[in-house]
Amino acid sequence: MTRDDSALLLIDLQEAFFEAPTLAAARTEVLASVRALARGAREAGVPIFLISTEHSRDRSTWTLSMLDDDQGYLFHGDPGTAIVHELDTEGMTSIEKTRDSAWLGTDLQLRLQNLGVGHVVMAGVSTHACIAQTARDAYAHNVRATIVSDAIADDREDHMHAVLDLLVGDRQAELAEVREVLERWSGGDQAD
Repeated sequence: MTRDDSALLLIDLQEAFFEAPTLAAARTEVLASVRALARGAREAGVPIFLISTEHSRDRSTWTLSMLDDDQGYLFHGDPGTAIVHELDTEGMTSIEKTRDSAWLGTDLQLRLQNLGVGHVVMAGVSTHACIAQTARDAYAHNVRATIVSDAIADDREDHMHAVLDLLVGDRQAELAEVREVLERWSGGDQAD
């Protein structure tokens, strides 16, 4: 990972996701790590993408499970869609998605390509779903992915660990801690 071709993807750091008890318990620690990553990215000139999930009330963006349950959520303008108040979003590029992957139905690929990004560093929630699918799709787009292990959380921890093992085992993503990412961005480790 080098500063020159990295981007930071902050995924689903929205109030609604932190309502689940496990995520609520992890909130302080995860957001402290995310804020450290954002500061480091800003200092190193690494672009930051703030990726959120929002749906339309008219059902046109609903997933199959939402349609099956006849229950939508994360509607535009609802309080739960708001980015967590602890995060300073200044200078971040916002991308809205309607599926787990930040690549599907968004202009993420074009934006990364225009910036010369060949590597994404990911933090946020929920690991077994949105982070995992974004990492898989990064791999499908020939973009390397690092998941920051101490800047993620999940309300299904058993699934989180299983998915991370699969992603690493299949060489679709690597894991790193905040400290390692910040060292790389500050020039302490320029090796891929």
